[in-house]
Amino acid sequence: MLTLLKIRNLALVDELVWELGEGLVAVTGETGAGKSVIVGALKLVLGERADKSLIRTGEDSCTVEAVFELGDPDEVDAVLEEGGLDACDGGTLIVRRVIGAKANRQFVNDSPVTLNLLKRIGEQLVDLHGPHDHQSLLSTERQLVMLDAYAEVDLAGYREAWQAWREKRNELEELRQAESTSEQELDLLRHQVSEIDAAELKPEEEEGITDRWRRAGNATRLVELSGAAAGLLGEDDTGIVSRLGEVQRLTRELEKLDPSIADRTMGLEGAVVELQELEGVFRDYAEELDLDPSEAAELEDRVNLFESLKRKYGATLEAVLAHRDRCADRLDSVENRGERLQHLADEVENLRGKVDKLGRSIGLKRKKAAPRLAKEIAGQLRDLGFKSSSFEIRLEARRDPGSAGFEAVEFFFGPNPGEPLQPLRQVASSGEVSRVMLAVKSALADQDSTPLMVFDEIDANVGGEIARAVGRKMSALGERHQVVAITHFPQVAASAARHYVVEKQVVGGRTCSRLFPVDGDGRIGELVRMLGGGGDSAKELAKSLLQGS
Repeated sequence: MLTLLKIRNLALVDELVWELGEGLVAVTGETGAGKSVIVGALKLVLGERADKSLIRTGEDSCTVEAVFELGDPDEVDAVLEEGGLDACDGGTLIVRRVIGAKANRQFVNDSPVTLNLLKRIGEQLVDLHGPHDHQSLLSTERQLVMLDAYAEVDLAGYREAWQAWREKRNELEELRQAESTSEQELDLLRHQVSEIDAAELKPEEEEGITDRWRRAGNATRLVELSGAAAGLLGEDDTGIVSRLGEVQRLTRELEKLDPSIADRTMGLEGAVVELQELEGVFRDYAEELDLDPSEAAELEDRVNLFESLKRKYGATLEAVLAHRDRCADRLDSVENRGERLQHLADEVENLRGKVDKLGRSIGLKRKKAAPRLAKEIAGQLRDLGFKSSSFEIRLEARRDPGSAGFEAVEFFFGPNPGEPLQPLRQVASSGEVSRVMLAVKSALADQDSTPLMVFDEIDANVGGEIARAVGRKMSALGERHQVVAITHFPQVAASAARHYVVEKQVVGGRTCSRLFPVDGDGRIGELVRMLGGGGDSAKELAKSLLQGS
């Protein structure tokens, strides 16, 4: 339930801290006192868009914070985890909206969230109904959801099977309706696959072959340069190695005359060996470059083949091979079309069989539940003043299965005896629709897991004994849910477990809306005001309303 609502600088409310409590909570006050601000704050909690016009004059921002204590947080936790947030800690969920002059922000358990995610979370927290919020009840899709909740229908398995069947059926239809492939296109596909296969491509070999081809193309110059380097290092009279040999001889003579110099010339021997090895490297390299002209031509042909295929089919050899696979798949699809059509048709038939089986089971549950739910709603409607009304839930078979099964549903309502029942969406009176909605909510109270229900003046256009019946229904709902009723009717307010009043006050020259609890004489006084005021008779009537509740 909603345990705490904090509002700061929202419209006429400078600061409000509201601890609601359980059961039916009534909120009353004169027109314009600020009751709509509370509804607006709850809508912000539910993810409704907001703009800076909501900010109290003279302030930079406004905030709304709601604290929920969830007995069963599993559904909310699933939405949180899907959105990348941690699950509720101990079932506590805190929603905070900050509306600023330049930007708006929203937080769930102190983590920033998108407005879309907040809406999804809000759908699990609050069910809000106002004078113009009955469209969901008039929607046949929503009516089917209500019937399924009552019938305890789980659509998850059916929808999975239906989605698989639809995708496979679409695949089959696309293959059937595809234009026939021309022989010319087939020849082109075969040629491309054959050409790429003949190349026997190995992407890892391209770099090595290209490097060898480049060396072959510069072989003459490379031989010339490496030969010259080897010659300079050579052992002839002018070569470095030969001259270093003379240096070695002189060094040995020096060491005989002065052995101490040996420590200073000890690196000479190693230098000679290294230069001799380097000379061998250059000579071996020059010999390796002496390529057979036919081998050089083969390398050039291979590199040219790589480049030709890449120009035709892709920027890399990997892309060329990927193109080959696509062509091969297309060939296989066309050349084995008949076999593939039969295979797909068999798959579609098997999947449709699964859809039919699951759909029949769901349809049977709905057919059993529909008259029971209609009877229960009709009973609730009689309690709300429709003494001779009729209510039916009609199922119509669909030719093809939909995402919700093989049936469409429509609620039919006849408020007056002797008149034909009409679809609920054709009932003109908003007062009648409000009471039907309350009857449906009452009938589905056990199946509805929403923690908080808010009724914003849905008792408009009713009065007297019917208003009292509306209050009793809301009170009964309050035994299984937390219910907030914003009302102008004393009969409804008297039925509440807790009663709060909203009124305007002028503080420091500024108008502010205040919300405070009333009990005892204070509550009687508010009921007298709602009754129109006036003497002891109104006071006694207010007391009788409280006693009768």
